[in-house]
Amino acid sequence: MDAATFQLPVWFDLTATFTFAFTGALMAVKRGYDIVGIFFLALATGLGGALVRDGVFLPSNSPTPLLTDPRYISTVAVAAVIGAIFGYRMKHFKRVVAVVDAVGLGAYAVFGMQKALSFGLSMPAALLVGVINAAGGGLLRDLLAGEVPLVFKPGQFYVLVALAGELVFFSLTQFTGMAPALAGGLACLFTFVFRLLTITFNWRTAPLVQADPDEDKPEK
Repeated sequence: MDAATFQLPVWFDLTATFTFAFTGALMAVKRGYDIVGIFFLALATGLGGALVRDGVFLPSNSPTPLLTDPRYISTVAVAAVIGAIFGYRMKHFKRVVAVVDAVGLGAYAVFGMQKALSFGLSMPAALLVGVINAAGGGLLRDLLAGEVPLVFKPGQFYVLVALAGELVFFSLTQFTGMAPALAGGLACLFTFVFRLLTITFNWRTAPLVQADPDEDKPEK
């Protein structure tokens, strides 16, 4: 694959950074954090998955653009401020976070997969990087806020949605010759709609084994 013909515009990454940072800011507001706490939870949520992508899976001889390009930190700061201003007025908190999260899910998934492919990773590895890119920020957000991470719990499709968006993007670029920016936009739209459908109709996964509610109780 020719990486030069497979590049997505950076605004895909910045869009995902903003949306995930915004969900982190909203979570911080819900937890009663001050502005410093709001910013740092927004930072961890907005850049966490991408830092894992660039630092663990796609290391290079130069620092990650997340730290050298001022637009990323600025985007997180804007998301934190907007979250701090409007978070206190927000009703239906969980639904709002889920919808905003759905916007960034597809963008981070396809951008992470595209970047992994441009580094020469195999298709299965690139899909994995894309999923981690998409889910990593939300995982950090939940852990730092004292929640059980969404990706660990049986529930509405999340990782599956990100994976489906990646496959749509790859299929459009490789089998139809569609321009990466257009294919990425359609893949993000598909991911967003798919995620909203899972929320609306409550399509859910199920645990392989039902947990025993008495398992963690101390013995008498």
